[in-house]
Amino acid sequence: MAELSPYLYFSGRCEEAIRFYEKSVGAEPGMLMRFRESPDPVPEELLPPDFGDKVMHAEIQIKGRVLLLSDGCNDQPQFSGFSLAFRVDSKEEAQELFNGLADGGEVTIPLGPTFWSPCYGMCTDRFGISWMVMVSGTPEEGN
Repeated sequence: MAELSPYLYFSGRCEEAIRFYEKSVGAEPGMLMRFRESPDPVPEELLPPDFGDKVMHAEIQIKGRVLLLSDGCNDQPQFSGFSLAFRVDSKEEAQELFNGLADGGEVTIPLGPTFWSPCYGMCTDRFGISWMVMVSGTPEEGN
């Protein structure tokens, strides 16, 4: 069985992102390894001087799905060209997730009905990650 998991680089803000996702969407933290804890030394020229305590690799679960995280090797955020999408069963769950993710971020499309979903919205969280939240089904199904 193959599994596809997003891997996001937070440019020095990974621990802050983990705490945010725990609070905003109930993420469950998993393993976390710092660059200084690596069993193989990280080449000095690869990281800024103050990155030893930054996150080399971490895992969280959101609604049973694994999200992989790191601070990456620099402090330059580079999120573009994608969105993470949540499909949920109810408008209430969509509203809760959307509100949590949009806290401190920017709403691109407010939650509302579309031809493909009774409740759909887009936002960019405070870290620059684009999210889509939608209720499965069509407006006629009345989820």
